[in-house]
Amino acid sequence: MPVQPAAPPGPGRVVLDARDIARALTRISHEILERNKGAGDLVLLGIPSRGVPLAERIAERIASVEGYDVPTGSLDVTMYRDDLRLKPARALLHTEIPETGIDGRTVVLVDDVLFSGRTIRAALDALNDLGRPRAVRLAVLVDRGHRELPIRADFVGKNLPTSLVERVKVTLAGIDDVDAVTIHGEVGAE
Repeated sequence: MPVQPAAPPGPGRVVLDARDIARALTRISHEILERNKGAGDLVLLGIPSRGVPLAERIAERIASVEGYDVPTGSLDVTMYRDDLRLKPARALLHTEIPETGIDGRTVVLVDDVLFSGRTIRAALDALNDLGRPRAVRLAVLVDRGHRELPIRADFVGKNLPTSLVERVKVTLAGIDDVDAVTIHGEVGAE
Protein backbone atom coordinates (compact mmCIF):
# COMPACT_ATOMS: atom_id res chain seq x y z
CA MET A 1 0.00 0.00 0.00
CA PRO A 2 1.58 3.35 -1.02
CA VAL A 3 2.27 6.02 1.56
CA GLN A 4 -0.04 9.00 1.19
CA PRO A 5 1.62 12.42 1.18
CA ALA A 6 0.90 14.80 4.02
CA ALA A 7 -1.92 17.26 3.53
CA PRO A 8 -0.88 20.63 2.15
CA PRO A 9 -0.25 23.32 4.74
CA GLY A 10 -3.47 24.95 5.78
CA PRO A 11 -4.90 26.37 8.93
CA GLY A 12 -4.25 23.10 10.77
CA ARG A 13 -6.03 21.81 13.84
CA VAL A 14 -5.61 24.03 16.90
CA VAL A 15 -4.53 21.97 19.92
CA LEU A 16 -3.61 24.89 22.22
CA ASP A 17 -5.06 28.38 22.05
CA ALA A 18 -3.79 31.53 23.77
CA ARG A 19 -5.48 30.70 27.09
CA ASP A 20 -4.14 27.13 27.04
CA ILE A 21 -0.62 28.42 26.39
CA ALA A 22 -0.92 30.97 29.21
CA ARG A 23 -2.06 28.26 31.65
CA ALA A 24 0.72 25.90 30.54
CA LEU A 25 3.39 28.58 31.05
CA THR A 26 2.00 29.46 34.49
CA ARG A 27 2.10 25.78 35.48
CA ILE A 28 5.64 25.36 34.13
CA SER A 29 6.74 28.45 36.07
CA HIS A 30 5.36 27.08 39.34
CA GLU A 31 6.90 23.65 38.69
CA ILE A 32 10.30 25.27 38.09
CA LEU A 33 10.01 27.19 41.38
CA GLU A 34 8.95 24.09 43.31
CA ARG A 35 11.73 21.92 41.92
CA ASN A 36 14.35 24.63 42.45
CA LYS A 37 12.99 25.71 45.85
CA GLY A 38 12.75 29.32 44.72
CA ALA A 39 14.27 31.51 42.05
CA GLY A 40 17.56 32.52 43.66
CA ASP A 41 20.05 30.72 41.43
CA LEU A 42 17.97 30.30 38.25
CA VAL A 43 18.93 31.37 34.75
CA LEU A 44 16.48 30.92 31.88
CA LEU A 45 17.93 30.51 28.38
CA GLY A 46 15.55 30.42 25.44
CA ILE A 47 16.51 28.60 22.26
CA PRO A 48 15.76 30.89 19.28
CA SER A 49 13.45 31.64 17.88
CA ARG A 50 10.29 30.83 19.86
CA GLY A 51 12.06 29.57 22.97
CA VAL A 52 13.26 33.10 23.73
CA PRO A 53 9.82 34.73 24.17
CA LEU A 54 8.65 31.64 26.07
CA ALA A 55 11.60 32.04 28.48
CA GLU A 56 10.74 35.71 28.91
CA ARG A 57 7.10 34.87 29.69
CA ILE A 58 8.15 32.26 32.24
CA ALA A 59 10.51 34.81 33.84
CA GLU A 60 7.63 37.30 34.11
CA ARG A 61 5.45 34.72 35.85
CA ILE A 62 8.24 33.77 38.25
CA ALA A 63 8.85 37.45 39.03
CA SER A 64 5.16 37.95 39.83
CA VAL A 65 5.28 35.07 42.34
CA GLU A 66 8.77 35.51 43.82
CA GLY A 67 9.31 39.25 43.42
CA TYR A 68 12.67 38.44 41.85
CA ASP A 69 13.74 39.04 38.25
CA VAL A 70 15.24 35.81 36.96
CA PRO A 71 18.16 36.43 34.58
CA THR A 72 17.04 35.50 31.06
CA GLY A 73 18.95 35.14 27.83
CA SER A 74 19.14 33.24 24.56
CA LEU A 75 21.32 30.38 23.36
CA ASP A 76 21.98 29.94 19.64
CA VAL A 77 22.68 26.29 18.80
CA THR A 78 23.24 26.68 15.05
CA MET A 79 26.95 25.84 14.99
CA TYR A 80 26.46 22.88 17.33
CA ARG A 81 23.84 21.11 15.21
CA ASP A 82 24.70 17.70 13.77
CA ASP A 83 22.84 18.40 10.53
CA LEU A 84 24.79 21.45 9.32
CA ARG A 85 26.16 19.58 6.33
CA LEU A 86 22.75 18.15 5.42
CA LYS A 87 20.77 21.39 5.19
CA PRO A 88 21.32 24.74 3.50
CA ALA A 89 23.36 27.38 5.27
CA ARG A 90 21.55 29.12 8.12
CA ALA A 91 21.94 32.52 9.63
CA LEU A 92 23.51 32.60 13.05
CA LEU A 93 21.10 33.70 15.73
CA HIS A 94 21.79 35.69 18.87
CA THR A 95 23.33 34.22 22.03
CA GLU A 96 22.93 36.44 25.06
CA ILE A 97 24.09 35.19 28.44
CA PRO A 98 22.99 37.26 31.47
CA GLU A 99 25.72 39.21 33.27
CA THR A 100 25.42 36.81 36.22
CA GLY A 101 26.73 34.05 33.96
CA ILE A 102 25.81 30.39 34.27
CA ASP A 103 28.58 28.96 36.45
CA GLY A 104 27.19 27.29 39.56
CA ARG A 105 23.60 28.19 38.64
CA THR A 106 20.59 26.13 37.63
CA VAL A 107 20.03 26.77 33.93
CA VAL A 108 16.60 26.07 32.49
CA LEU A 109 16.71 25.70 28.72
CA VAL A 110 13.39 26.74 27.16
CA ASP A 111 12.15 25.64 23.73
CA ASP A 112 8.82 25.48 21.96
CA VAL A 113 8.71 21.87 20.69
CA LEU A 114 10.72 18.82 21.75
CA PHE A 115 10.90 16.30 18.92
CA SER A 116 14.03 14.25 18.14
CA GLY A 117 16.14 15.74 20.95
CA ARG A 118 18.88 16.89 18.58
CA THR A 119 18.34 20.61 19.18
CA ILE A 120 18.66 20.05 22.93
CA ARG A 121 21.83 17.99 22.43
CA ALA A 122 23.23 20.93 20.46
CA ALA A 123 22.15 23.31 23.25
CA LEU A 124 23.97 21.22 25.84
CA ASP A 125 27.13 21.35 23.71
CA ALA A 126 26.79 25.13 23.32
CA LEU A 127 26.20 25.54 27.05
CA ASN A 128 29.34 23.51 27.78
CA ASP A 129 31.40 26.11 25.90
CA LEU A 130 29.95 28.94 28.01
CA GLY A 131 30.47 27.68 31.52
CA ARG A 132 29.61 25.01 34.07
CA PRO A 133 26.09 25.23 35.48
CA ARG A 134 25.24 23.43 38.71
CA ALA A 135 22.32 21.76 36.91
CA VAL A 136 20.57 21.99 33.55
CA ARG A 137 16.81 21.51 33.21
CA LEU A 138 14.58 21.57 30.14
CA ALA A 139 11.20 23.27 29.77
CA VAL A 140 9.17 22.86 26.57
CA LEU A 141 5.74 24.04 25.57
CA VAL A 142 5.05 20.84 23.56
CA ASP A 143 6.60 17.38 23.71
CA ARG A 144 5.58 15.55 20.55
CA GLY A 145 7.58 12.36 21.08
CA HIS A 146 9.72 10.55 18.47
CA ARG A 147 13.00 10.99 20.36
CA GLU A 148 16.19 9.92 18.59
CA LEU A 149 18.38 10.67 21.60
CA PRO A 150 17.89 9.88 25.31
CA ILE A 151 16.65 13.37 26.20
CA ARG A 152 13.48 14.26 28.09
CA ALA A 153 11.94 17.47 29.33
CA ASP A 154 11.70 18.26 33.04
CA PHE A 155 8.77 20.65 32.51
CA VAL A 156 6.20 20.14 29.75
CA GLY A 157 3.23 22.30 28.81
CA LYS A 158 1.50 19.57 26.80
CA ASN A 159 2.43 16.05 25.74
CA LEU A 160 1.15 15.79 22.20
CA PRO A 161 1.60 12.36 20.60
CA THR A 162 1.96 12.82 16.85
CA SER A 163 2.73 10.76 13.79
CA LEU A 164 5.92 11.41 11.84
CA VAL A 165 3.96 12.90 8.92
CA GLU A 166 2.37 15.53 11.14
CA ARG A 167 3.98 18.91 11.81
CA VAL A 168 3.51 20.85 15.04
CA LYS A 169 3.55 24.61 14.58
CA VAL A 170 3.85 27.07 17.46
CA THR A 171 2.88 30.69 16.82
CA LEU A 172 3.44 33.39 19.42
CA ALA A 173 2.15 36.95 19.60
CA GLY A 174 5.07 39.29 19.14
CA ILE A 175 6.63 37.06 16.48
CA ASP A 176 3.48 35.82 14.78
CA ASP A 177 -0.09 37.09 14.85
CA VAL A 178 -1.46 34.94 17.67
CA ASP A 179 -0.58 32.46 20.42
CA ALA A 180 -1.49 28.97 19.20
CA VAL A 181 -0.21 25.44 18.70
CA THR A 182 -1.51 23.69 15.60
CA ILE A 183 -1.00 20.33 13.94
CA HIS A 184 -0.64 20.19 10.16
CA GLY A 185 -0.46 17.30 7.72
CA GLU A 186 -2.61 14.92 9.72
CA VAL A 187 -3.02 11.40 8.44
CA GLY A 188 -6.30 11.13 6.59
CA ALA A 189 -6.78 14.91 6.43
CA GLU A 190 -8.60 16.15 3.35
